[in-house]
Amino acid sequence: MRKNWIRALSLFLALSLCMALFSGCHGSRGLPNFVVPEALDESRTFELTFWAKNDTNKTQTEIYQKAIEDFEALYPNIHVTIRLYTDYGRIYNDVITNIATNTTPNICITYPDHIATYMTGANVVAPLDELMADAAYGLGGSALRYDGPTESEIIPQFLGEGRIGGVQYAMPFMRSTEACYINKTYVEALGYEVPDVLTWDFIWEVSEAATEKNADGTFRINGQNVMLPFIYKSTDNMMIQYLRQADAGYSTPEGEVLLMNEVTEDFLREIAAHAETEAFSTFKISSYPANFLNAGQCIFAIDSTAGATWMGTHAPLSDISEENLVDFETAVRMIPQVDPADPQMISQGPSVCVFNKEDPQEVLASWLFVQYLLTNDVQIAYSSTEGYVPVTAKAQESEVYQDYLSREGEDNDYYYDVKLKAAKLLLAHTEDTFTTPVYNGSASLRDAAGQLIENVTKSTRRGETVDDAYFEKLYENVTALYRLDQQQGMGQGKAEFGALPGTAVTLLAALGAAWLGIGAYLVADTIKRQKKTR
Repeated sequence: MRKNWIRALSLFLALSLCMALFSGCHGSRGLPNFVVPEALDESRTFELTFWAKNDTNKTQTEIYQKAIEDFEALYPNIHVTIRLYTDYGRIYNDVITNIATNTTPNICITYPDHIATYMTGANVVAPLDELMADAAYGLGGSALRYDGPTESEIIPQFLGEGRIGGVQYAMPFMRSTEACYINKTYVEALGYEVPDVLTWDFIWEVSEAATEKNADGTFRINGQNVMLPFIYKSTDNMMIQYLRQADAGYSTPEGEVLLMNEVTEDFLREIAAHAETEAFSTFKISSYPANFLNAGQCIFAIDSTAGATWMGTHAPLSDISEENLVDFETAVRMIPQVDPADPQMISQGPSVCVFNKEDPQEVLASWLFVQYLLTNDVQIAYSSTEGYVPVTAKAQESEVYQDYLSREGEDNDYYYDVKLKAAKLLLAHTEDTFTTPVYNGSASLRDAAGQLIENVTKSTRRGETVDDAYFEKLYENVTALYRLDQQQGMGQGKAEFGALPGTAVTLLAALGAAWLGIGAYLVADTIKRQKKTR
């Protein structure tokens, strides 16, 4: 009987534990809310990890290393270890993996779309508003050991990109936009002049003209067997920017998906028409636009301004062999526009976030390094490696940076003319840039926007019919692939589960009461039987 009594009591305790687990499984504990320490603890040593992206550019790696060395000389008790990645997707995947084990890095180069997903965990990313405003350690703070920018010295459009749900979660690091790199020599040979502002109609017309062939099957414009007149690197940006220019829907800040609309379909039909003649292709289908441009096999190559060092006959980072290079004049323009009088182009480029930790002192030390990345020395050095621009007016207006811009074309390396033209393009049109709403799921919507173009282009090349039935199936497949039907109302910022619905609470309470009643009955019955046997 003693065994029966113990068994019943064990069942009762197990059921009670299950109820406790039921009540606590909705949501996670996460990290504590970050509170800014009064002062940095100088008696302690901090080991920080910094995850960053690098395109195998040794100069950029050296700039990171020098920034770390100079920072550690100012703060001997703070040590920074860098981990370099070849693309942002790998950083994103590793962060997501490490969130579950609380092993995220301290500082990370990333994008706001990715940060919004990181924030689905409780207090994973540290909010920066209080840190920015702190009199001692904030932007331009009195306790800083370096000349960092004040908040007013950071370009407002760039700073605003790091606000998610009204809270600052990221600081801009570098900024770029997209540019159209043009083989001006070929455009003029086709009988056209490159306008100051490109239009989509101009791009399509010239691209179609460039598909004309000689009797032997080679292309008339280059005498080669290959010519892809118009190649777009990032088709998600292509779709997003066109919809913005056409004043059509993409998404709302609350996460409502507006991508599948009439303007989108009309644009896709136009793309299909030019894909059919092979006047248009994409990076995913054909490879890097720069390689075709530099070989005289492309006329309009659209890529980031940060990719300018790969573009043109004399590009310092050209990836093709010298014997395949074709000599031509490279023009740099804004991406094609729907309305030249009202240009719209996307603002992009890496940001920096700080991950929350159990120890607020560790977060403060991380914040000090993030601010150091905004100093003139780091901003000017890094932006000069490619077609980026510094994110602070302090750096942009400095004598050193202005001298750099003034020396366009002095050589084909540091002062490479295409690179400086790309940087000047963004500097001149910062007011014309825009960003898309950021929320948990916005990264998937961005991918879906590009997928529409990729699928239509591939289907056309395979000879498929692109009609109403095709678009109905396309939208259905892309919606399912990227779970767009699950994004409605996800909103900005952290996705919290919140309180359980009242009906669920009532049901769980009833189930709990029933199980506890059963447990109590078994215990009582066992005790009663035990008494009878005495």
